[in-house]
Amino acid sequence: MSRIKVGVLVGSLRKDSFCLKLSKALKEVAPESLELENVEIGELALYNQDLDEPGYLPEAWTVFREKMKSCDAVLFVSPEYNRSVPAVLKNALDVGSRPPSKSVWGGKPGAVLTASPGAIGGFGANHHLRQTLSCLNVPTMQAPEAYLGNIATVFDENGNLTSERTRGFLQKFMESYVIWVDKNKLT
Repeated sequence: MSRIKVGVLVGSLRKDSFCLKLSKALKEVAPESLELENVEIGELALYNQDLDEPGYLPEAWTVFREKMKSCDAVLFVSPEYNRSVPAVLKNALDVGSRPPSKSVWGGKPGAVLTASPGAIGGFGANHHLRQTLSCLNVPTMQAPEAYLGNIATVFDENGNLTSERTRGFLQKFMESYVIWVDKNKLT
């Protein structure tokens, strides 16, 4: 049985990002049927339609688009900046959605996990991202919702997840996600 290839987009560029640490923890608890791979978004030039032409197309856009096309599903792990998604993640959504007839997103089952050192766990970013994903035709898992607050307290100094409660939640989230992907994946 082949594994389901999931592109993981981490919405933070910081080298010690909590979301990057979360993406590692998600790989540890993911069911065997899922193959999670982080997809680089930090090198993407800001979307500009003038560049989306032969001879001008940034190589990073082509690499990103091809990588996402090869994925069966997508998982977004993001912090919250000013009650919204970070610009780097929104830019990746824009780059992947163009040109409209060649969007890499259409129909790929997705899920959103947001995290914050604050108590509400990126609630605003989570819902803002979901709104954008509906426009891009990404069927997004509705439950369990994932807003991880106080995220700074669940990792040790080496970036390892130490909270068994959080590990249990992530495992439940990923078990639900594999069912969601199986029901909604493109054939």
